This record gives sequence, structure tokens and C-alpha cells, in this order.
Amino acid sequence: MLLDLAQALPSGRPRLPSDLTLRPYQEQAIANWFAASGRGTLKMATGSGKTITALALASRLHQAIGLQVLLIICPYRHLVTQWDRECRRFDLDPILAFERVHHWQSPLIRRLTAVRSQSLPFLTIITTNATLMGDRFQWQLKYLPAKTLIIGDEVHNLGAPRLETALPRQIGLRLGLSATPERHFDDEGTDAVLSYFGNVLQPELTLGDAIQAGALVRYQYYPLFVPLTSWESEQYAKLTHRIGWALGDKNRDPDELTALLVKRSRLIGTASRKLDILRWMMRSRLNTSHTLFYCSDGCDSETNTPQIEAVVRLLGRELGFRINTYTAETSINEREQLRQQFETGELQGLVAIRCLDEGVDIPAIRTAAILASSSNPRQFVQRRGRILRPHPSKDHATLFDTIVLPPDLDRETWEVERNLLKKELKRFLEFAELADNAEEAQQQLRKLQEKFSLD
Repeated sequence: MLLDLAQALPSGRPRLPSDLTLRPYQEQAIANWFAASGRGTLKMATGSGKTITALALASRLHQAIGLQVLLIICPYRHLVTQWDRECRRFDLDPILAFERVHHWQSPLIRRLTAVRSQSLPFLTIITTNATLMGDRFQWQLKYLPAKTLIIGDEVHNLGAPRLETALPRQIGLRLGLSATPERHFDDEGTDAVLSYFGNVLQPELTLGDAIQAGALVRYQYYPLFVPLTSWESEQYAKLTHRIGWALGDKNRDPDELTALLVKRSRLIGTASRKLDILRWMMRSRLNTSHTLFYCSDGCDSETNTPQIEAVVRLLGRELGFRINTYTAETSINEREQLRQQFETGELQGLVAIRCLDEGVDIPAIRTAAILASSSNPRQFVQRRGRILRPHPSKDHATLFDTIVLPPDLDRETWEVERNLLKKELKRFLEFAELADNAEEAQQQLRKLQEKFSLD
């Protein structure tokens, strides 16, 4: 009995699970990181196995040089628990250094001291970006041995000035992870990320590559076009005009331009007629399950009602669909409970904000309705890729994507709108191209393409 218990406990040293077979692109990425002298960034589609690749790399590095410490930095608390779960598959016993300092500081000091004296062979630490910046954690970084590997998860976040300066410079072994390491409208931040962690390693793995490799499931894609109300159209035109003026001003304040783009994005994200489209779509799907409704974090521009509240009222009260909300305010324990209820079908759907952007793992999603339009390439890639994660009960996914139709604009703002729309439409077309119903989806999107004379 004692022997069985000992075998069940993690050894603390990284070891590949016996049931794990790495895909060829994962093996190649690991080999290229070693060839780049222990630095590099993995740019792989959401759901394609970046976490597994990183932990396998740490295991190989431990075998090769006697790696002593693995430090994993995550942007959010829920990612700490997900990394903890994956680490235990690799026989690791991590210290979770986040939230209350008195929970982790003493164990961290004891284990770091034991590693440095070689009485403890290996130490894994998982922390958050917020904890990394704190004085208590910064004080411990100076005691990390040279044989430490730093993994930055969703590494684009670490390009923010305060976070980038908090990264330890004395540690040379570094690995960045992100489907989209580039920071939107922040070339300087992108350069900081790649300068610290290393350039993007080959092979880069696109969404199409991941589907072809079987790392993500196939899908059907249905773009749903949403017109703006007359009031929304008027506000949209005013914002587009101001954006055009800001783009043409060589001395423009970049923060002002960003604020205008965010404001217009929120107007699009909360367009009130999206609810009419959702009502029409769901009336014939009331017996379905495993459906996620992805909302904007904004409010209706006219009524000031949060979109998530309006969606919950429509689905739950009006249509009787069994749903619950899943947001940043949902506790870690409640998230796990909701995930289980969703997986068993007790809940037919989850109404969420931002949960698809980074790291959240709900592979049981079979159908998704995206109401939150985004011009941010990172969010676009993250949201759609996360829906395609494989699950034993799922061989394909269905995605309904609401796309707001811009109003007719005057000649002055027409060219501005064409240029802003061009990149966004390109992403929609690329996603449509990978769908099983590609021809049907692309035909729908060509209507928008033709209206704005976009190649």
C-alpha cells in the first residue's frame, strides 16, 4: 500500500508521460529551440499543443543538462491551475505562486534553498504576470540558479513595459508561447517580447496546419450579417471620420487613435440587432447542447444595457435555454463546476465574455455563436481556434459568426473604411476558406467584398 502511494506521488522531476507521442511539428520545434541555443518563441495555433511541447522540451533539457528550475509565467489565475494539471502529467509538483503571498512565499524560499544546496533535484514554479511584478516575487528571482528555464505563456502580454522590465535578465534559457506573439498596434512591445524570449521558431503552425495534422477538429462556418440601426450608423460614421483624421495626422497621439478604434469596435461589438439574429438562430436549436455564446464586454450604445445581460435574458427567460454565465469574475472553483455541467449537458450553454481570448480550455464546445466582433488579429485567432479543440465526443464544430455591415459613408470616409475593413475581411475569408462548407461561406462574404470593392 505504501509502495503504491509512493508511486502515485509526483517525483518532482520532469518526465514524459508514457502515453504521450509528440507530433512531428512538436519534435521539430523542440529541436529548433535547442539549435537556437535555448531561446525562441513557439507560434502555434490555439489548441495545437504548445503547453505539451513546452513541458516535453523541459523534460529533454533536464536530461541534457540537469535543468534545476522551471519557471512558468501566465497572464491569468485560471491558467495557473491549467498548467498545474498538465505539469502533474509530467510528474512535476509545482509551487503555485499567486494570490496570497503567505501561501507560497515560505515554501518557495525553502525549495529554492534546497535546490541551490542540491538536496532537492528539481523545482517547478507557476506564477501570474501580476505576481511576477510584485516585490516579494522579484526578491526571489535573484536566487534562481543558472540552470533555470523560463516559459512565458501567452507571451505577447509580457511586451507591456512594466512586465517586460520585471523579467529576470540573468536567466538565459527562455521559451515564449503564443498563437499570436505580435502585439496589436505595438511594434515596440512586439520587439521587446522577441528580443527577450527569442525569435519565432519554425515550424509556425497555422490554424489550417493544425486541422490538417489532426490537432484541431474540422468545422462549418456561417457568417451572419448584422445591419446597424440608424443611430448606430450615425455614431459609426462620426467615429470613422475622426479615425481618418487621426490616421492622416503625422503628429497624432497613438493613444487617441487607439481609443477611437476601441470605441468603434465596442459600437460594432454591441450592435443591438445581433440579438435579433441570435433569436432567429436559436429558435430552431433549442434542443442542442454544448453551445457557447461569446459576448462583447460593452453595453448597448442606446440603452446602456450590458450585452451579456441582454443575451442571458433572451436565451434563459425568453427561450428557456439552460445557460449560465462564464466571465472574469467567475471564481476558479465555480468555473470548474460550470465546465463539468457544460460537459455533461446539464447546462446547454455558457454565455461568456473574454474567456476564449487566452488559455481557457473548454474542449466540449461543439457550437459557438460569436457576438463580439474584433479587429484585433490575436483575439480573432484565439477565439476561433479555441472552439476547435478536440474532445472525445466531438468530431467537428459549428461556428456562427456575426459580422456587422458598415453603413453607407460619404466620400471622405469611404477610403478610410475600405482600408480598415480590408484586413478584417481578409481574416474572415481565411477562416471561411478552411471550413468544410468553404464555398458557401465564401460566397456570403463576397457580398461584403463586392460592396467595398475589395480584392
